[in-house]
Amino acid sequence: MRAGQRHSFPVWTCPCGRKVYQYLAISTPPTSNSIEEGLRVLTREITELERLRDRIGDDFANAVAQLHAAVSRRAKIVLVGVGKSGNIAHKLCATLNSTGATSVVLGAQNALHGDLGLIDQGDVAIAYSYSGETDEVLQILPHLKRAGLPVIAITGGNQSALARASDIVLDVSVEREACPLDLSPTASTTCMLALSDALAMALLVARGFQKEEFANLHPGGTLGRSLLTRVCDIMRPLDKVAQARPGDTVSDSLGAMSTSRGGATLVLSEDGSLEGIFTHGDFARAYQTDPAVGSQKVADVMTAAPVSVEDDRLAAEALRLLEEHRIDDLPVVDSSGKAVGLVDSQDLGRLRMV
Repeated sequence: MRAGQRHSFPVWTCPCGRKVYQYLAISTPPTSNSIEEGLRVLTREITELERLRDRIGDDFANAVAQLHAAVSRRAKIVLVGVGKSGNIAHKLCATLNSTGATSVVLGAQNALHGDLGLIDQGDVAIAYSYSGETDEVLQILPHLKRAGLPVIAITGGNQSALARASDIVLDVSVEREACPLDLSPTASTTCMLALSDALAMALLVARGFQKEEFANLHPGGTLGRSLLTRVCDIMRPLDKVAQARPGDTVSDSLGAMSTSRGGATLVLSEDGSLEGIFTHGDFARAYQTDPAVGSQKVADVMTAAPVSVEDDRLAAEALRLLEEHRIDDLPVVDSSGKAVGLVDSQDLGRLRMV
C-alpha cells in the first residue's frame, strides 16, 4: 500500500443489493521516521536510567533495610499508587510476592471505604506519585502514619507533600519525558519500574532467598518443573543404561549402546565408580583415524573423567551442564562418585523440561 493511495470500502448495502462505497485516503508514514522515533525514545529513557543509577545511595539502602525488617517479622509491604504509578505498584507487588515477600496493593479509591483493614502494625508502605501531589495518595497518608507504618516515597517531587510526609524518599525525577510533547509519563514510569525492580532484587539478596524457595512459589510450568525436580527424577536408572568395563572392546560397547537404545555407554570400574563415557561421537572421531577401531579397548577412545552431576541436585543444574558443555548425555553419580544413571537430552522434551 503506497502513501496517498485512495481505497474504496463498502460502508452500507441498500435493500436492492447495491453497495455504497466510501473512498478513504490511506496514508502510511515513512518507515525511517518510525525507526528514528523509536531510537529517540529509547535513548531518552536510557539517559534517564543512567541518571537514576547515579542517585542510588543511602536512601535506597535504608529503604531496603526497612523492607527487610518488615519481611523478617512476617509483616506486609503495602503499595499505594493511582493511574500509571498504580500499574507500577501492581508490578512490584507481583514481583515481591513471587519472591516470598508478602505484599498488597492498597487501592487509593477503596482505601477510605474499608480497605484500610488490609494494613497492620509492623507493615511498611511504598507510595508512588511522580508529582508527589496526587490527592488520592495524600488522603491515605495520615491513615498509614496513624497505623505506625514507615512510608517510602517513590516520587519525582522531592519537595512535594508526599516527600515531606514520608520517612524515606527515592528520587525518580527526569529531565524530560520520552513523549515528544513531554506530557505522557514514559521516562518517569520507566525509572519507577526500574527502581522498583532494584528494590525487589536487593531485598531478595538481603534475605538470602534461594532457588529452592523460588521453586516452591512457582510450581507450575517449565520453570517450576526444572526447579522443583531433582536429577534422580529425570535420569535413566543405571539398569537402563549401557555399561562397559575399561577393558571391553569398542564393539562390545556399541552393542550395549544399541541394546539400551541410548547414545552413550558408561564405562565403570569394578566397584561401579565412573571412569568415563563412550558416545557415538567418540566412535565417529576414532573411526576417522582407525576404521578397525572396533577391536580397540573402549578405555582408549572414551572421554575420561567426564562432566557429571550428583543425583540429589536440582534438575535445573543438569540442564545448565548440558547446555554449558554442549553435550547430549550427562552421567549421574552418587555422593561417593559411583554411577547411578544417565541424563539423556532426548528425554527432556518428553519430560517437558525444555
